[in-house]
Amino acid sequence: MSSLIETILFVFGLVALGYIAAVSGYLKAGAGEVLGQFAVGVAMPVLLFRTLSKVDFHGAAPWSLWAAYFSAIALSWVAGHLLVTRWLGRDARAGVVGGVSSSFSNLVLLGIPLLLGVFGQPGVDVLSLLISVHLPIMMMASIILFESFASTDGEVHPARILVNFLGKLFANPLIVGILAGLVWRATGLQLPSVAARLVDALADVAGPVALFSMGAGLAAFGISGNVRPAMVLSVVKLVLMPAFALLFAWGLGLPPLTAKVVVVAASLPAGVNSYLIATQFGTGQGLASNQMTLSTLAAVVTTSLWLIVAGEIFG
Repeated sequence: MSSLIETILFVFGLVALGYIAAVSGYLKAGAGEVLGQFAVGVAMPVLLFRTLSKVDFHGAAPWSLWAAYFSAIALSWVAGHLLVTRWLGRDARAGVVGGVSSSFSNLVLLGIPLLLGVFGQPGVDVLSLLISVHLPIMMMASIILFESFASTDGEVHPARILVNFLGKLFANPLIVGILAGLVWRATGLQLPSVAARLVDALADVAGPVALFSMGAGLAAFGISGNVRPAMVLSVVKLVLMPAFALLFAWGLGLPPLTAKVVVVAASLPAGVNSYLIATQFGTGQGLASNQMTLSTLAAVVTTSLWLIVAGEIFG
């Protein structure tokens, strides 16, 4: 228990340090954004490349794992969408933002360092099975729904959706890192020693830099308006989604480590991708920003509790 608490304090402590450095003015204006660009554009893609080029998928039961996790996503997405459209009276496009914010976990910037500290490399290997399909599926779902609700003729245009999806997919450095790692793994080759040292140097700093830059980014987003709706969506993300994931993991009989990773991954707060999706489609930016900030702050407590609950249930 002491090591678990220490890991949680370390991970969220780095986020807090980034936040404090930004709001206090210790970092120059724009420094947090530069750190974030380095983390997302360079260090994290290299870490994903290293992880997926070496990961052992044997025994991870990917179909059951994906079924449990994405079923929890689907239910949480529907809950968030209905809350925004029925309770807030917003249009369906804003409802998509509510659904994304309620179900899009921060698996990379926050998930990898946290699960590495709690479960070690085996936990990250299981998480990699989610990461390898998570972002593409979430992007595709959001694009399809936005295109459907924004269509003036009431028709869905598959070609436009495909072009939009592929453009966003291959412009994302995290996706490039994932694909490169899987391709390199398929070759069975070893990296040359110099290349391996470069990869290790960047991958080893990815976690701390990502967490610090995430905190600095939260300071830039801040909270302004839409607080109550953001709090409700945060409850869906931090309470309902991991509860759904736990039920599906238990019902599908996932192995203990896999089940715990599913629950903890579902309990993570929303990441910046929900805000970026809202920005790309020009609606719900304030709601997504506030929900990301509030859910990250609350996750210090809620994710810790879900780690304990998952450990008690799955051993």
